[in-house]
Amino acid sequence: MDAARVATGDDLAAITELATEAVAELSELRGGAVWRLQDGRQEPVEAGIKADVARPRAEGLAVVATIHEVVVGYGISRIDELADGSPLSVITDLYVHPEARGIGLGEAMMDLLVAHANEVGAVGIDSLALPGDRGTKNFFETFGLKARAIVVHRSLRPTDDPAGSDDGRA
Repeated sequence: MDAARVATGDDLAAITELATEAVAELSELRGGAVWRLQDGRQEPVEAGIKADVARPRAEGLAVVATIHEVVVGYGISRIDELADGSPLSVITDLYVHPEARGIGLGEAMMDLLVAHANEVGAVGIDSLALPGDRGTKNFFETFGLKARAIVVHRSLRPTDDPAGSDDGRA
């Protein structure tokens, strides 16, 4: 049976493995090299995942997607406080193993994250899609997320430095 549910401490190893896969996959996309250094999961990955799973519900939510009770996807949100004190839900991670994509698991996790945002009274939901990643952009748009800012970047490093690549990736 395919499902999405709130993550538990028992899911740490599986989420850590998926998070490592997600960073590797996204790092290869345009903008991914700088994303990895600024927003991507840093080592030790498991420590960050453990903190996210243990976070009180008022501060965020960690969810997993399963096939026959095997974790094949994960999502993590945090609640940020805006300047006026209102909460904003920020989806920092949403990943489904490539072999488990296209069967509704990402949608099931998003449903839980959106419900959580409503539960805490968030004024909105933010997430990030790298440039050219149409699949992610289109996925988020099905949930009503639209671009509200565009970050532009110019590398000042030599092209042999992955974080300074001028080939359109950073």
